[in-house]
Amino acid sequence: MNDLSIGRDVGSAARIAAVQPFRPDAPAKDAGGDRIPLLTRYLRIILRWRWVILGIIAATLVVGLVATLLMTPYYRATVRVEIARESNKVVNIQGVSPESSPVDLEFFQTQYGLLKSRSLAEKVARQLNLADNRQFFTMFGEERAYEQANNSRDSRVVRPTRLRKAGEILLEHVDIAPIRGSSLVDVDFTSPDPVLSQQIANAWAENFIRVNLERRFDASSYARRFLEQRLEQLRTKLEESERNLVAYAGRQRIINLPAQGGATGSASAERSLVADDLASLNLELAKATADRVRAQSQLTRTQNGGATDQGLENLAISGIRQKRAELAGEYSRMLSQFKPDYPPAVAIASQIRDLDRSIAREESRVGQTLRTNYEASVARESALQDQVAKLEGKLLDLKRRSIQYNIYQRDVDTNRQLYDGLLQRYKEIGVAAGVGTNNIAIVDRAEVPERPASPRLVLNLAVALLAGLAMAGGTAFALEHIDETITNPGDVADELDLPLLGTIPRLAGGEDPMQTLQDRKSALVDAYLAVQTYLELSTEHGVPASLSVASTRPAEGKSTTAYAVALLLARGHKRVLLIDGDMRSPSVHSIIGIRNTAGLSNYLAGSDDYRPNIHATANDGLFAMSAGPTPPNAAELLGGGRLQSLLDVLSKEFDHVVIDSPPVMGLADALLIASRVDGTVFAVESHGIRAGLVRVAIDRLRGAHARLLGVVLTKFEANRAHFGYGYDYGYGYGRERPEALAE
Repeated sequence: MNDLSIGRDVGSAARIAAVQPFRPDAPAKDAGGDRIPLLTRYLRIILRWRWVILGIIAATLVVGLVATLLMTPYYRATVRVEIARESNKVVNIQGVSPESSPVDLEFFQTQYGLLKSRSLAEKVARQLNLADNRQFFTMFGEERAYEQANNSRDSRVVRPTRLRKAGEILLEHVDIAPIRGSSLVDVDFTSPDPVLSQQIANAWAENFIRVNLERRFDASSYARRFLEQRLEQLRTKLEESERNLVAYAGRQRIINLPAQGGATGSASAERSLVADDLASLNLELAKATADRVRAQSQLTRTQNGGATDQGLENLAISGIRQKRAELAGEYSRMLSQFKPDYPPAVAIASQIRDLDRSIAREESRVGQTLRTNYEASVARESALQDQVAKLEGKLLDLKRRSIQYNIYQRDVDTNRQLYDGLLQRYKEIGVAAGVGTNNIAIVDRAEVPERPASPRLVLNLAVALLAGLAMAGGTAFALEHIDETITNPGDVADELDLPLLGTIPRLAGGEDPMQTLQDRKSALVDAYLAVQTYLELSTEHGVPASLSVASTRPAEGKSTTAYAVALLLARGHKRVLLIDGDMRSPSVHSIIGIRNTAGLSNYLAGSDDYRPNIHATANDGLFAMSAGPTPPNAAELLGGGRLQSLLDVLSKEFDHVVIDSPPVMGLADALLIASRVDGTVFAVESHGIRAGLVRVAIDRLRGAHARLLGVVLTKFEANRAHFGYGYDYGYGYGRERPEALAE
């Protein structure tokens, strides 16, 4: 291939060629220089690697489909079991058998663990005789384990080994699925045989219930044996403690009576004779004290001239006082009419005096009675106080002697309570062992499954699709980060630190770029017109008088770009000379259609006349100079002063001189040419070369003090702008014809 290849496939977006200033601080940008939203960037990555993504997804779906079809169908049988928090207790045996945790979660987690226990699995295997069933082991791919167990030298361990292995197989294929918000549990078993799945699921639930009952029965049996031993021990201790109590009471002459109601057997339920006597005397003393206080109060009122209860209640005194009141009333009426010496009045006054003397005699007699009563109550109170004091002394002495008695009594009470409690518990456990209550029940027995539970084609394909999407996404992003090629116009400013002069579209298959450039309405011409516009704006004087077109490596569209720029400048009514500066692999003579017998190399080698080497072309104003014969020392020819002299002379005859330079990498030719022209245009193939290599080439040009005008992005495909790169690079000699603008 030579430098003429620009590419194919002109799309509508291929006309992108607007002049874009460089923005080094900008993130990802589109062809217009605007920032690209993150979602758009991801979408572009997906579109760019869409065939890779689709291929990976299709491959994973095929793998999932094939794997599903090759998988052995498994059938799942389900038995539903209810695990109650506590069983219906016929008797109270708390403390004898272990109580469930107060936290429901711990209780149910324990039950789920028991459902997955190895011992339960081995019981199921033993019930269904799975340890001797070769087909069972073969069904689950464990035939080798079956044979190894049979080959054991010790025949006694053959069956236990097979039984243990059968239990392990069952545990691997059983699943415990609690139903949230309830005490129901689904026990699932999966196997290639639907009937076997049903049998094992039901056997699993039945053995779980049986094991639970056995565990409860064993706990009751153990409790009975334990209580029998404890009852015998407590009976002996109770008899001994009672003997000690009776012996001590006899020695200390402590006689206690049972409490009221016939309660016996505890110190608090007994009372002593001394305490009873003291309590009775205290009651009598309290009454005597009350009588004495009452008698003293009445006596005091009598002595003070007040009326007493006895005086008020005495009928004789009351009658006399009533009669005196009548006489006093009559005497008062009489005095209102007569004088005191009036005889009837004097007689009434005498009667009143007699009545007063009678009242005084009666009250004196009542007072004497009160004094006698008071003295008697005082004597009785004093006697009772003496008796109470004596009984208190006896009671205190009894209390001192009863300290050890109470200790013996408490020992008797404690032993009797323990004995009675354990005896009651022993009777309850005997009843509970015969009842056989259980807190586990089968709600729905397992049925023979009609359809396999696995493999599930839709689920497997969905999983394969998700896996494919994940793998495809990861692969796409990995390729995106691994790939360093220039892919779209926005990468030019980001990666190369140069402005974008224009974007040149890839031509459709079979199109000749030379013929396409003759069509002034073509997208290719529009793209190069944009490049020309940018060149006119690149300097104050318009398009530089002399410029070169360089690239990193061959076949990036450099030669076509040089020809297109020269052609469009000539169409602007200017004299333009196109020089083929690639003396190692010339191509301009093929583009223009001239002979390459003499050209630039002849002049640089020492020829005095350059004019014979300039050829007119079919386009007005456009002239061309071929590279000439390939010299052995092209770099030495370009490094001399004749190139600069030639450019100085040509700048007087032509408005513009465009040089098609050799590739930059590996050669010094392009650097020498770029250092002598007014400006250099750098061609970069879209999707075809790594950005790092392009930066190296640009740095070499800058090191040669070349004036870089910008980058022309060639072979740009709008529909591939964000998906796909991967062309390598290289350079060779001897290309004599322009390559077709094809990939």
